[in-house]
Amino acid sequence: MSGKKFVINSLCLLVVGCASAQQQPYYTQYILNNFILNPALAGIENYWDLKVSYRNQWVGLNGAPTTLYLTINAPLGKTEYDRETPVTVPDLQAKSQGAKQFWMEYTAPPAHSGVGFTILNDKTGPLSRIAAYGSYAYHLPVGAKTSLSFGLSIGVQEVNVDVNGVDFGQANPVDPAALNSGYLNKLEPDVNAGLWLSNKSFFVGLSAQQIVPVPINSTNGTTSSNGVTLLNGKLVPHTFLTAGYKILVSTDISILPSVMFSYVQPLPLGVDVNAKVQYQDLLWLGLSYRYQRGYAAMLGVNISSTVNLGYSYDYTTTQLNTVSSGTHEIVIGFLWRRNNKKT
Repeated sequence: MSGKKFVINSLCLLVVGCASAQQQPYYTQYILNNFILNPALAGIENYWDLKVSYRNQWVGLNGAPTTLYLTINAPLGKTEYDRETPVTVPDLQAKSQGAKQFWMEYTAPPAHSGVGFTILNDKTGPLSRIAAYGSYAYHLPVGAKTSLSFGLSIGVQEVNVDVNGVDFGQANPVDPAALNSGYLNKLEPDVNAGLWLSNKSFFVGLSAQQIVPVPINSTNGTTSSNGVTLLNGKLVPHTFLTAGYKILVSTDISILPSVMFSYVQPLPLGVDVNAKVQYQDLLWLGLSYRYQRGYAAMLGVNISSTVNLGYSYDYTTTQLNTVSSGTHEIVIGFLWRRNNKKT
């Protein structure tokens, strides 16, 4: 078996067989769309927010992970506020109002609800997962400038494993019945939840995905020649803690350092450290470091007040850099402003 096949087959077996790898996708540009990690952000802003993203991980490695998602969220009903929170990526107020004035006059939005929808297609070799979620969040001011949000997502996910696409190698012979068994399909409910605390300068978010563990096993008795079930394990909960603090350097420039901690039992704690520098409402640059995993560079532009684009390139410092030329991720955003104050 070639080195590339060994790497990707090992990843598939880890995810499906013993649940000892991260099963949810990585998102280098999560700072552009925290809603993808935390349902508490559904409708937090005064606009409809649609994001589409495509991630091609470990380019050059056959069967490497690819992730495609679409999210949309918006506040419910009429809104009494006409501005977004200052820690969001598109600083739409900076040009029209002035960043300093916006910073000084910012107040927390009134209590309101929000809804959202997510569809996700994630594939690694013979393993694929399609999921769809509906989200609800409630946003409550807890101070003149601070808000606390609660969110819940409920959906379904289908996990599909093409048994014929897994090469177990000559060292682990497989019963021919296993190779002819075709696909393993599991359609299961899924639940995500989150909290989000923010004001004009900072945000802190705590979220959990795949809260309900879902068993994955062969329903047709697929076994290896030694009698061990090949596809046996479960999808386990993933926990994310994110935090960031916005620094206004000047009227035109702001810096947003942030950090994300991720935990998936029994893996070690994952740590991502990021910094984003934004110029007015036009352009932003970013750097990211993933502990013991690699680095990333990010670039974004607000094409208009309704369209923004972000791109990132990841370089891994693991042994995968011998067979991969890196990871590419694109995020496209569409915003529809809602200046419909109550009268």
